[in-house]
Amino acid sequence: MTLVSCAGGQREGCVNSASEPPEQAGTLYIVATPIGNLDDLSPRAAAVLSRVDVIAAEDTRHSGRLLQHLGISKPMMALHEHNERDRAGQVLDKLAACQDVALISDAGTPLISDPGFVLVREARARDYRVTPVPGACALISALSAAGLPTDRFLFEGFLPSKSGARKAALDRLARESATLVFYESPHRIVDTVGDIAEVMGAERELVLARELTKTFETFYAGAAAHVRQTLEADPHGSRGEFVVMVRGASAEELSVGAAEADRVLALLLTELPVKKAAKLASELTGISKNGLYQRALSLKA
Repeated sequence: MTLVSCAGGQREGCVNSASEPPEQAGTLYIVATPIGNLDDLSPRAAAVLSRVDVIAAEDTRHSGRLLQHLGISKPMMALHEHNERDRAGQVLDKLAACQDVALISDAGTPLISDPGFVLVREARARDYRVTPVPGACALISALSAAGLPTDRFLFEGFLPSKSGARKAALDRLARESATLVFYESPHRIVDTVGDIAEVMGAERELVLARELTKTFETFYAGAAAHVRQTLEADPHGSRGEFVVMVRGASAEELSVGAAEADRVLALLLTELPVKKAAKLASELTGISKNGLYQRALSLKA
């Protein structure tokens, strides 16, 4: 059977299989949706949502309200973290049948701490076309207005929910010089800020963005200890979703850390060989083992 173009949806004659590389197939669109203000949806995103054959949504009820606002009526299927592996195959079958599919999350850009990785990975492995439709993204929106350095930043998604694991993760990042960015839920935000103050220092600069683009959009900024006090005093401080941004370690902090590492290495080298001393010093200071090994060789010499 002859294959024909299927840019507008399913077409007679499309005989692709999800298990075979396509000659003609549908397109998977990764569509960013508003994180609060519905006017932030781009005209292109609205056009794609109105044109595709199927919309795969993290929560069909939540996204249904957005589509209703846009006056769009399309078949929808739920694709979330609990069913993504199963639903990915169904989406691939639709692409093979020359249907275009849009993937959307509850808010913002799909795959950024939201479902979609498994689907996009599988679609690309089968040579299906995957096209981004850019738009709102909470971490980028927050960074643009935070007043922290943005030439380098490290996005870590959500920190561990339990304090011990969270402190360990923060300790691992304490010497990172890039701006650090996390997402956090309202019921953990005060504890997380407290852990940042404890692990990275009460004076480490911190900016929180809450309820971005919504009516009660709020930024909290200042030293970590001060931000925690402000949150605790604000009756709305534990409401809404948060973007947490932490200024990276300063050159002074890094130099102090290096001096402490030299002191620890010097003590360990009196009793241990270079390799073991570097390994133990790395565990004690959080500094790269490879870097400490080279420093230990210099100290030994």
